[in-house]
Amino acid sequence: MFSRYKEATLFVNGVHIKYRIGGQGPALLLLHGHPQTHFIWHKVADQLAEHFTVIAADLRGYGDSDKPESDPDHFTYSKRMMALDMVELMGQLGFSKFSIIAHDRGARAAHRLALDHPQRVERMMLLDIAPTLSMYQQTNQQFARAYWHWFFLIRPAPLPESLIESDPDLYLKSVIGARSSGMGPFTDEAVAEYERCLKLKGSARGICEDYRAAATIDLEHDQQDIDARNKITCPLRVYWGETGTVGKVFDVIEEWKQVATNVGGNALPSGHYIPEDVPERLLAEIELFFMEEYA
Repeated sequence: MFSRYKEATLFVNGVHIKYRIGGQGPALLLLHGHPQTHFIWHKVADQLAEHFTVIAADLRGYGDSDKPESDPDHFTYSKRMMALDMVELMGQLGFSKFSIIAHDRGARAAHRLALDHPQRVERMMLLDIAPTLSMYQQTNQQFARAYWHWFFLIRPAPLPESLIESDPDLYLKSVIGARSSGMGPFTDEAVAEYERCLKLKGSARGICEDYRAAATIDLEHDQQDIDARNKITCPLRVYWGETGTVGKVFDVIEEWKQVATNVGGNALPSGHYIPEDVPERLLAEIELFFMEEYA
């Protein structure tokens, strides 16, 4: 896993961002979700490096990237700031344009990146999310029970931070293991890496601030784009796990059509953690969508 990659860190947008880079070809940025790191791509990374120059990065607040103190409006952890981190990272690496594959929280940062920096994104694939504003506006009991952490993590500090820090291993397994696929998708190496990073100083703060931003300032930014009729214009594919919650609660394609002009996608035989649950199926979808551009 990651045998074709080297690890590095760059200072961008006021924070150090940890990443791995490998392969050759068109630039492809990989972004992870909660409560994980770029390691979620370990089952597909080497295969992708055969066709792309792949950059798998840790979001600010996660993994080995910086976890800065926040501000009262949570702008420090807004998806706008996370997106700018990645634009500057890719720019310093020499890529003025790139494609994106992103899961969960990383997909929310990618959504914002494609709106704020449309000239930088060639194609984008988002995994197991509907737009953040749609998900909050349409919350029902089924969603709230499955996504309990959305409402736990946005409570004022220091309550959620303190509870996570009291037993990081329990928190990790209570989140990832409670999904429809249980702990089955995760290798021992992946779990150990997620546990290591969750125990790093500031990780609990970074996670909570990510979600607090999503429930406040990110919604304001999303509504501003809707009011201005500003949509994602790059080709977009969205996939969701057929045994997960997103596709059961939301009409995923229809929700993305409200905020993007060129959307396709479907459910995959997976739970929430698609890159670790069905890596071969994901690779097939990636080949169909991204490689057709270079055929």
